[in-house]
Formats: sequence, structure tokens, C-alpha cells
Amino acid sequence: MNQPALTTSARTILRVITGFLFAAHGWQKFNEFTISGTQAAFTQMGVPAAQVVAPVVATLELVGGVALILGVLTRVFAALLALDMLGALILVHAGAGVFVATGGYELVLILAAAAVAVALVGAGNASVDKALFGRSASRLRVLA
Repeated sequence: MNQPALTTSARTILRVITGFLFAAHGWQKFNEFTISGTQAAFTQMGVPAAQVVAPVVATLELVGGVALILGVLTRVFAALLALDMLGALILVHAGAGVFVATGGYELVLILAAAAVAVALVGAGNASVDKALFGRSASRLRVLA
């Protein structure tokens, strides 16, 4: 495989798997935990404005995850999802150590890192962004 094909494959794998995991977590908040259950859990964890934050986070994770899978507005959703995980890290998981089994931050940290990586590299060639916006959508733009 040549370098551009490897880059396209790597971006696509990272974007789709990251999107799938975020979408699964959003779906879980709506369907398994329910929004009222998520609000109660967020309140118990000390998340500020949990009544508002819970449905916003659930929606962001579900819609943003699907957007990443498809490669739609990839950089925007990836950046928002990274901020979501940064909030979870700071507000909930940082004090519990590394491991998820004890409420730690390993999962939110790797999801944040993956989302930041997707935000930096863009959607790549196998994406709706590429089809709609062309080549420039997959480049990192630096504002001068």
C-alpha cells in the first residue's frame, strides 16, 4: 500500500472507531440509563447544571459520533467531543486514578486523545467532508 492510501486508511479507522464509541455512549445515555437517569448520575457526580448538561452531552455524543463515522463536519464535532471528554476528566474522573474499574480516567483520556487527533488531521478522503468540500477539508489550516 502506498503512503496516501495508508494515511486515508488510518484516518478512516481512527475516525470511524472513535465515532462509534462516542455514538454508543450517547445511545447508552438515552436508552439504557435514560436522560433522567443520566441527569441523576451527573448530579451525584457533582457535574454543574446536570439537568441541562446531561441531555446536551448525550446528544453531542450520539450525533457527534454518527457525524464522525460519516465524516460530516468532522473537525467541529471532534473538537466538541474532545472538550466533552476534557470536562468528564476534570469534573468526574481525575481524582479516581487511572483505571476505569475504579472510576478512573483511562477511557475518557483515550477518547479525548482520539478526538483531538481526528480534529487535527481531519476527516480524510473517505468522508462526506471530502465529497462536499473537496481537498481543503482534510488539511489542517493554521490562521496567521
